[in-house]
Amino acid sequence: MRLIMMGPPGAGKGTQAKYIAEHFKIPAISTGDIFRANVSEGTELGIEAKRYMDAGDYVPDEVTNKMVRNRIDESDAVSGFLLDGYPRTVAQVEELDGMITFTGHQLDAVVVLTVDEDEIVERLLQRAQTEGRADDTEDVIRRRQEVYAEQTEPLIEVYRGRGLLVEVDGMGEVTDVTQRIFEALDVVAQS
Repeated sequence: MRLIMMGPPGAGKGTQAKYIAEHFKIPAISTGDIFRANVSEGTELGIEAKRYMDAGDYVPDEVTNKMVRNRIDESDAVSGFLLDGYPRTVAQVEELDGMITFTGHQLDAVVVLTVDEDEIVERLLQRAQTEGRADDTEDVIRRRQEVYAEQTEPLIEVYRGRGLLVEVDGMGEVTDVTQRIFEALDVVAQS
């Protein structure tokens, strides 16, 4: 199974990605985790990514594409993967198409979690307190929502046009959202 998780920052993609990955026995690949790991390790890539992340902007495509390509080339992703946080732009959609086509497979589905914006802001402010995330201030959270609306929401229509979109209500208890996702993916054919 080759999946993408989409939805605004704070919609619960990371939480749900773990359950989906476990269910389908595929790795959950989060660009946010990759970025944070590079930042904490102080790599050249991490230093560059941190500048953008601190401002609430997206890391440039060329940096992100290289990291994703390297990650889906790893052995645990041969039978499938779940991408969380990628693609975020139309250019990245085209790049990902090339990566997957090169492997002889295709994308199976794009799961979009829909959540009320005020709920997202509240979730992220709580996460900032419990996880000590300095990048989750209200201004940065609201900026991320704007960037998502401008750059990433258009991808929903791209994938809808390809017949790959699976929209799931992301509001409510985690287990309820997980169940809705599994029910929606049960009808998806795997490549």
